[in-house]
Amino acid sequence: MDKSYQPGDIEQRIYARWESNKYFAPSGDGERYCIMIPPPNVTGTLHMGHAFQDTIMDALTRYHRMRGGRVLWQPGTDHAGIATQMVVERLLNAEGKSRRDLGREAFVSRVWEWKEQSGDRISQQLRRLGASVDWQRERFTMDEGLSAAVRKVFTALYDDKLIYRGKRLVNWDPVLHTALSDLEVLSADEAGSMWHFRYPLSSGDGYVVVATTRPETMLGDTAVAVHPDDERYSQLVGQTIELPISGRLIPIVADDYVDPEFGTGCVKITPAHDFNDYEIGKRHDLPMINVLTDDASMNDACPEHYRGLDRFDARKKIVAEFEALGLLEKIEEHTLKIPRGDRTGAVVEPYLTDQWYVDIKPLAEPAIKAVEDGDIRFVPENWSKTYFEWMHNIQDWCISRQLWWGHRIPAWYDEDGQVYVAESEAAVREKYGLADDLPLRQDEDVLDTWFSSALWPFSTLGWPEKNKALEDFYPGSVLVTGFDIIFFWVARMIMFGLRFMGDVPFREVYIHGLIRDAEGEKMSKTKGNTLDPLDLIDGVSLDELLDKRLTGLMQDHLKTKIEKATRKQFPDGIDEYGTDALRFTFAALATTGRDIRFDLGRIEGYKNFCNKLWNAARYVLMNTKDLDEGELEYSAADRWIESRLEHTTEAVHRHFGNYRLDLAAQALYEFTWHEFCDWYLELSKPVLQSDASSAAEQRATRRTLIDTLEALLCLLHPIMPFITEEIWLQVAPVAGVDGSTIMHRRFPEAGGTEASEDAVADIEWVREFILGIRQIRGEMDVSPGKPLPVLMDGASDDDRKRASRYAHLLARVGRIESVTALEPGDKPPASATALLGDLTLQVPMKGLIDVDAERKRLEKQIGKLRAERAQSSAKLDNERFVNNAPAAVVQQERDRLADFDRQLDQLGERLARLDALD
Repeated sequence: MDKSYQPGDIEQRIYARWESNKYFAPSGDGERYCIMIPPPNVTGTLHMGHAFQDTIMDALTRYHRMRGGRVLWQPGTDHAGIATQMVVERLLNAEGKSRRDLGREAFVSRVWEWKEQSGDRISQQLRRLGASVDWQRERFTMDEGLSAAVRKVFTALYDDKLIYRGKRLVNWDPVLHTALSDLEVLSADEAGSMWHFRYPLSSGDGYVVVATTRPETMLGDTAVAVHPDDERYSQLVGQTIELPISGRLIPIVADDYVDPEFGTGCVKITPAHDFNDYEIGKRHDLPMINVLTDDASMNDACPEHYRGLDRFDARKKIVAEFEALGLLEKIEEHTLKIPRGDRTGAVVEPYLTDQWYVDIKPLAEPAIKAVEDGDIRFVPENWSKTYFEWMHNIQDWCISRQLWWGHRIPAWYDEDGQVYVAESEAAVREKYGLADDLPLRQDEDVLDTWFSSALWPFSTLGWPEKNKALEDFYPGSVLVTGFDIIFFWVARMIMFGLRFMGDVPFREVYIHGLIRDAEGEKMSKTKGNTLDPLDLIDGVSLDELLDKRLTGLMQDHLKTKIEKATRKQFPDGIDEYGTDALRFTFAALATTGRDIRFDLGRIEGYKNFCNKLWNAARYVLMNTKDLDEGELEYSAADRWIESRLEHTTEAVHRHFGNYRLDLAAQALYEFTWHEFCDWYLELSKPVLQSDASSAAEQRATRRTLIDTLEALLCLLHPIMPFITEEIWLQVAPVAGVDGSTIMHRRFPEAGGTEASEDAVADIEWVREFILGIRQIRGEMDVSPGKPLPVLMDGASDDDRKRASRYAHLLARVGRIESVTALEPGDKPPASATALLGDLTLQVPMKGLIDVDAERKRLEKQIGKLRAERAQSSAKLDNERFVNNAPAAVVQQERDRLADFDRQLDQLGERLARLDALD
């Protein structure tokens, strides 16, 4: 093995070997296990959320594959309608063209060209992460097979009267000219205004005051609403208002939706431009007047002098006209949620338009029952409550989008507007008995991307054709996903799976948290706290990191702020950590919480863990190269490490079964670092390096070293695939294990080793003995390499026997010069002490340290700490600091104060122990 661990030298070489040998394909006749990858956007690049989620899925996949399962991790990408169309439109714009210059057919061809050239970037990045998906089965939601499935499902639902076309309110992006799903709308607080307008009663007997944050929509008002129990307005209900500017008469209606305590208690109702008003409009049978065009300009339903104006220009003009009419009551500053399209940043409008919908409640009822009956289990279970809340309040699903890229809706119209639905135009003519020469035009809209995603668990397996893949891998075993798309994706897969496959699409849904930065903040470009997983794997210079973080930012103040913070956090860029260190970090963070804080200190620690494993393997291989056959005489240390391995194996199985990768990682870390490396490797040296050890003893220790390392590599492999493969390929021949890859090695099972209780107890006693002496060394500042005499006070017969039996281990590993048991009545010299159960370990201090010099050193240290503590305490006593400084800064100072107190307590205890030695 190379002297040092260099992940960049091994990872891509190993992955290429795995893929070329098709090691990821399902094989054997074991228990079927299947995970469907949540298909990333074809336009996407690997971000921290992907890397976290994919680490979990790959660990589960590798674990079940090594347990002998016939395992499929199904890969693929989503066509990402809006995102992909925007990417290609920007490329066209750079050429001075638009999609309309090309026409629909040529534009779609151009998108396919882009996909073939650039659309596999995220697939290549998944390879860098070590994802063991079956690339031979990679799918794309616009593949012909998946597209055929989409058309079949649409047609079936339409024929069952579960898809219909209707005019309803949608989220409308006036730049893209399409409806958006709620997930594609980002709402954030922004500064705005609240305008208070006077609406005159048509009777001439005064006016009511209404408030709005969108004055331009008043041209579409069709009522004013008050609460039915509001006595201030009860006499006005049923009267009419003359709507300013337009002159239309609109009624005053009573509705429970109105909050009489908010504002004046009067609410303007614009059913065509507000989701709540839309529901009120339906209840009171109000007209729905759309006053906007699809690009958010004022339309022909408005007075002539407003037509064609941009909505925000119209807003200013309306306010000015109200003021001129004496109908502007007041203007207030107001902070409100502004909805913006996640792709364009444009303010989204509630917009009344014709769209296609799924009548969803008949599909939701069996999906609710499936979870209630336990056919699907959420992990953690509390997410089922979120699922039920959404499903019980589900609304019909708008599935049409006004785009060119996507699955075009399989509906055709004749010249009279009659609609016909089938999987193709030829099928339409056959189904409805239409003449070949009857002109038909296909619907211009495409389907919401989530529609095809809802079919993912079975369309990727070849549905509607019946085949072995469907038989083997539907339903899937588990879906791994974030809580933010339980409704948008998880619920819809369940509904469609039950409808078209007659069974749930997966048995379990493992919901993980979302990756945030070390302070718990969401990672975003504008916050400058994003991390690229590949930068953590390969390392990146400061200049490259700044380029990534600043490119695309428009605001200069943001650029300055982010550049300053980046230079402070990464003055030398980001080091190379390698994939395994990153994956182990993700596994260790995979708790059951909603938010996962990613701290670079963790990945630094796990890079050290990789180095520790590498160096341990080098030691084992150097000491087992001459391993031969013959008699084996196992030592207590050999039996002890076998017992600890057994315990760790059982824990890893339990934690994988409970989706607690964090606990599995913790168990593996503790065993690898603290038990195998820190203890067993050290305990093996006295056996292997002593002429007093017999050949049988040395042979047994060598066998234990290689077998334990081989099993440990298997246990670690699902989380750390690259380093374990690289080491295993060298360990396997020595261990006498056949195979070309560790991933086809059988995962260790617990229960195969009977622990020697006496041997385990003996080694635990040796460990505690040595740890006690190390504690004394630390407290008294005695060199780790200095041999120490130890006195045992209160030693039992077992203590005396163990001290004698394991004297060689105590001497070699603990640097203990001698062990002497005090007899009852013996008075020990001035000593530092440690407790080992009822046994007191004493180390005479005479000659080991200069008590006076040590006392002066400690007193000087205490004086310095007290001065620093006083400064910190004064800071926290200053109300201006506590009230005005950022909360994080104040907390940091409180933590410093607590740390000073802790250090002073420790130094005080050491000083007291010195006094006891006089």
